[in-house]
Amino acid sequence: MNEQNYALNPAQAEQLEVSRVLRNTYGLLALTLAFSGLVAYIAQQMRVPYPGFFVVLVGFYGLFFLTVKLRDSAWGLVSTFALTGFMGYTLGPILNAYLGMPNGSEVVSSAFAMTALVFFGLSAYVLTTRKDMSFLGGFITAGFFVLIGATLASFFFNISGLQLAISAGFVVFSSVCILFQTSAIIHGGERNYIMATISLYVSIYNLFISLLQLIGVFGSND
Repeated sequence: MNEQNYALNPAQAEQLEVSRVLRNTYGLLALTLAFSGLVAYIAQQMRVPYPGFFVVLVGFYGLFFLTVKLRDSAWGLVSTFALTGFMGYTLGPILNAYLGMPNGSEVVSSAFAMTALVFFGLSAYVLTTRKDMSFLGGFITAGFFVLIGATLASFFFNISGLQLAISAGFVVFSSVCILFQTSAIIHGGERNYIMATISLYVSIYNLFISLLQLIGVFGSND
């Protein structure tokens, strides 16, 4: 009786690894978004105050770098939920501010719907076409420093329209990051699903906040 060799060739092994990372990434992303949403809802109902820009900055980067350090262990999952829970906590007061507007519920629901549409649309595009978006890496690096510089400038200079420009910039930046990260998973550039999840989560968070700001401004002018 002849025994068949069931060893996978490199292409098959690569495809299995891609499928594993995608499955784990989207599974963890769904859980973190749900957890973050729950924390945001609790913070909103309790009407907790916004912790402040610098507290958010220190909290985010502290938990982010902790997650990077622990990404290859089970503790990485704990720090991932700590990070996304913290970001959900910061979202609660922001939602309360917008819901207090005359058309606040429409602003929030529109931002949520547009965020979901952009994320699913961009993800589906990359997963369907399987285009390599690694060329966007330089744009992401440059865009990051430009947006950070513009954000810092907004604290010291009262420039008309700067905040709107920053929000629009973050919409583009976050969209590009979603394309880049999804492509990195399917083309072998990212094999750690915790890091992939954090990257996509942050992009979705920034996209939602930026759309909220833009819709809030233009909606209030109607």
